[in-house]
Amino acid sequence: PNYMHILTFLTSTLFFIFTQNKEIFEAAQKVPPEDALLCHALFMSSEENVTATGGCICGSVRYRITGPLRNVINCHCEPCRRFTGHHMAATAALVKDIFFEKEETLAWYQRTPTVRYGFCSQCGSSLFWSDATREDWFAVPAGCLDQPTELVTELNIYVDEAGDYYTLDPAIAQENGDETIW
Repeated sequence: PNYMHILTFLTSTLFFIFTQNKEIFEAAQKVPPEDALLCHALFMSSEENVTATGGCICGSVRYRITGPLRNVINCHCEPCRRFTGHHMAATAALVKDIFFEKEETLAWYQRTPTVRYGFCSQCGSSLFWSDATREDWFAVPAGCLDQPTELVTELNIYVDEAGDYYTLDPAIAQENGDETIW
């Protein structure tokens, strides 16, 4: 590969990152096809790795997720029902894959020595569930993700604690308690 083209592309990429200028696209068009794939692999932006973005209703907490998401699991336990006002319909992501763009109003309620809930202290949006026994993961309410998510609901847990004001969908698998593997 022609390293001068790679250096030119890298310089343009950095310039774009700092100025949000469209010159990156012009620079990329000048890279010969035989070097383009290498340049792309070496310098692709974090935007291309984003699996999902999301945040609270007021916009004070915003995040992006760069790794895989688990399909949605509906938790009907009483604490999750009280935290969300219904049931927790959540996906999950590795903590290392969640990057906060804004988090000044992110607050945590420590419900037990191991379980905590993340929420926006300004608007009250339910944002995260964390369990120290699953320290590498955060549960993320699917409703806080920007659409489209391409996720599907695959399981209801703690169905024995489900609210009496709604009916569980029999087409979705059900279990008492939580034996999910994250």
